[in-house]
Amino acid sequence: MEFEERQNLNLWWLYILLGIDAVMVLSIVLFDKGGTSLQDLKSNYFAPFWAVLLPFLIIFIIQRNKLTLKINAEGIAFKYFPFNVKPRIFHWTDIEKAYIRKYDAFSEYGGYGVKNRLWFKLNDKAYILNDGNKGLQLEFKNGKKLLFSTNKVDEVELFLINLKTKYNIKAIE
Repeated sequence: MEFEERQNLNLWWLYILLGIDAVMVLSIVLFDKGGTSLQDLKSNYFAPFWAVLLPFLIIFIIQRNKLTLKINAEGIAFKYFPFNVKPRIFHWTDIEKAYIRKYDAFSEYGGYGVKNRLWFKLNDKAYILNDGNKGLQLEFKNGKKLLFSTNKVDEVELFLINLKTKYNIKAIE
């Protein structure tokens, strides 16, 4: 019996902003005062074109991040590719509480991605990869907290209830 969810960061609106930026940069380079000559572009190492292409490349790589969350009777494992190639496993004996909670990505954590909680709460970390407002909160016995956003809130909640009743796991609330 295992639950698995895969998420990725989907920020389509960044491509629109980058497109607007690219149009502005290229219009200045190509049309300002008769345009830039090929010789000037070569002497600048094609810097305006790099200024357009590099942000697109960075956003493309960021969008390829994948969070895989697995929950089973042994514990909770997650892998955040390309940063965590091997899955990190948290056993139920190390977890004090596991529950579904409502959160606000911007006011609590400052946005999407891998974030520490704002206001110097460094023991509270989150993996927020969707624009939902509910996630799986883990509280560990050493005082640290970890939040995972989820697209399947009801499925995770039902799965945790089944685990608690079947395996008598005290950490699940």
